[in-house]
Amino acid sequence: MSAPRTPHLVAAKRILRYIKGTIDLCLSFTPQPAAARLSAYSDADWAGCPDSRRSTTRYVITLGTNLISWCSKKQPTVSRSSTESEYHALSHACAETNWLCYLLHELGVHLRFPVQLFCDNLSTTYMAANPVFHARTRHIELDYHFLREKVALGSHQVCFIPSVDQPADLFTKALHKSRHQLMSSKLVHPMTPSLRGGVNIAFLS
Repeated sequence: MSAPRTPHLVAAKRILRYIKGTIDLCLSFTPQPAAARLSAYSDADWAGCPDSRRSTTRYVITLGTNLISWCSKKQPTVSRSSTESEYHALSHACAETNWLCYLLHELGVHLRFPVQLFCDNLSTTYMAANPVFHARTRHIELDYHFLREKVALGSHQVCFIPSVDQPADLFTKALHKSRHQLMSSKLVHPMTPSLRGGVNIAFLS
């Protein structure tokens, strides 16, 4: 702020263009079947921070077709591989879905099990399902391995999803306009006149 330059002005204009282009988008909540499924889409950018080389955890969680939780947070440790960073992100998503299961149970919402965890990294999906500790994964903190326990118990299921269908990419990397609009359409919707008068709307700021 003390010495703004042209790149700072360019970044500010980019933010304003984003706000202008998304001002009419909102979250809409539609009725779900008697037992809806909780699903999480997890992603991470390996060593994405140019200063600390830490990765960033990103996930979105849906109840049926409704988006109910999302996160974009820098990981507390430096990952030695893309598989490790994705595994950390998947563990965080698993922990969030575990908490949401307890919350929804208290609210009387019935869920379909197992909870599905979608990840676009094949090595991570294998690691979550394989109880064998490989030499390259020994350094991963034990706190993250509760994901394997959830998979073994059958309460969670890790599924592979192609990167082109990964909605968490919105929080992971800069996307071209067409792809950004495509991924956004899976999470938020244009505000129609019928929705403007409803009470089931959460605005995005």
